[in-house]
Amino acid sequence: MKNIIKSTLIAFSFLCICSCSDLNEEVLDESLTGSGQAEAISGAIAPAYGQVSWTWRHTNYYGLQLIPSDEAILPYRGGTDWYDGGKFLAAHTHSITPTNDLVKSAWTELTINISRTVSAIEVLRPLADAGNTEAAGALYEMIALRAYLNMLTLDSWGLVFKKELSSQDSEILRNQEAVDYIESELLSVVDLINNNKGPGRMTQAAVWGFLARLHLNAAVYRDPYGTPNFTTEDMDKVITYTNNIINSGQFSLSPEYFDLFNDDNNSNAELIFALDQRGVLKREHSRWAYWSIPGSMYPRPEHLSADGTDGPAITSDFYQTWVAAYGSVDPADADPRFLQKNTQEAANGVADLTGLSPLNDENNYYCVAAKDFEIDRGILRGVPWAARKDENGAFYTCSDGYRIYPVKQIKGNGKDKNVAYVNLTEKVDFTNEGRAHHTGFRVSKYQFSRASPNGNNFSSVDLVLMRYAEIYMMRAEAKLRKGDNAAALADVNIVRTSRTARAPIPTALNSINLDILYRELGFEFYWEGLRRTNQIRFSHYEDSWTEKTDANVNNRLFPIPQVAIDGASNTPGYLEQNKGY
Repeated sequence: MKNIIKSTLIAFSFLCICSCSDLNEEVLDESLTGSGQAEAISGAIAPAYGQVSWTWRHTNYYGLQLIPSDEAILPYRGGTDWYDGGKFLAAHTHSITPTNDLVKSAWTELTINISRTVSAIEVLRPLADAGNTEAAGALYEMIALRAYLNMLTLDSWGLVFKKELSSQDSEILRNQEAVDYIESELLSVVDLINNNKGPGRMTQAAVWGFLARLHLNAAVYRDPYGTPNFTTEDMDKVITYTNNIINSGQFSLSPEYFDLFNDDNNSNAELIFALDQRGVLKREHSRWAYWSIPGSMYPRPEHLSADGTDGPAITSDFYQTWVAAYGSVDPADADPRFLQKNTQEAANGVADLTGLSPLNDENNYYCVAAKDFEIDRGILRGVPWAARKDENGAFYTCSDGYRIYPVKQIKGNGKDKNVAYVNLTEKVDFTNEGRAHHTGFRVSKYQFSRASPNGNNFSSVDLVLMRYAEIYMMRAEAKLRKGDNAAALADVNIVRTSRTARAPIPTALNSINLDILYRELGFEFYWEGLRRTNQIRFSHYEDSWTEKTDANVNNRLFPIPQVAIDGASNTPGYLEQNKGY
């Protein structure tokens, strides 16, 4: 189906009728070199790249991918925090309506992002046509970025926006037409685009990777409500594009899994495409680091304001996939992707909390310099350790730096406030007991950036949007769907056994099938914004999990925000609501 959208800012214009010149309130005053100069080429592409930060913000597109999956749940904490009009509760239970603010904000930021690529292309194309090779290179990047962003709209709303000039009407494409359009956009630049500008820019490897991702999901995109028909043609293309990346020799798997999410990850050889946050964006953020962390926890002694939000936790259902995989062995003792133990309470002889509470544990701490302290990373369970504040709001110190205590529960309105430790439990749900501030195992995948001036708002940690492990796993899936189990098993084991920096190193699998591959995708990419897409592709999105029993296939796509429908109503029929809403 084709619809003509009479808009200048694609779908965002449904919220406010304006032209691309009206984006001044959002355009980032920056260039990719951090100089802030108004030079035409960098000035054209910086707003488009920079907007990716807000597109993938936790209360925008990232939250819209994470919370509806079986990975995460965000209850109304203590009946006081994170209700936000019920948008996260509805997202998790698959009861989203067209007025849900999470859907609206994700749609808004993403369509702004697309409009910025269109604006950049308008600036760059005449320069490129005039022979400016730097402009031509930037043009190819913007075409690729536009295709990537359109793939996000296709994945979540089942449509893409075809638009070349801000003065033109946008054309909506769905199903096969949408797949063909994105493919044509990526193919138009894949042999022209740079191959050496690093993960913060669109490169040839990134384009190959997104072509592979497109064809891996094409069966869903063609028929989002049916049973996917994975064609040999699509799977062959996945294998071809992933082979191109693997055979290029440009990338390698990181021996330490959590190095992928550290301050210096821009130079990590596993990253293929990421949001570059090395001090050049106005709106850099650490929200992927702090959203899930307990609000009573202070991970950076250098910064009094750095803390968590008691946001989402992993569901017990997702946690149990780890338990089922490793049986009698604790997942932390079986898989280095589950936990990186950084705090040193056991080594300092203070780990035993028997008979202790925040009321009598003033001497039960260990000392560490701020520069040497890191909280545990991965999936946090039980009582975490971090800096603690005194009655005056200053961190307790010692001769060697800062005192590290078991974290005291200071947030919420429960009976444990100020008298008990934060004790993260497996049980988390929407009941009064299950929604307390301490409930749910938390995810601490991203490092709290040491480059941040306050621990929370700025960051040098790039947000990882595609990495080399995904290339192997996509190739494995394509081979498995073609019946080549041995080759698929080999690829999965390459990823699984690559994290060799510290024990434990997972043992190689002896066999592979779609259920095991689905499980392994969960272990490797948890909380990276891929789970919802994987669940739909593996036909698990209609499953039941904590607080979610809905099995309506219409919920595979989100509703188009009502404000967009209303804003487009002056031309009947050109923006149709998705099925079931």
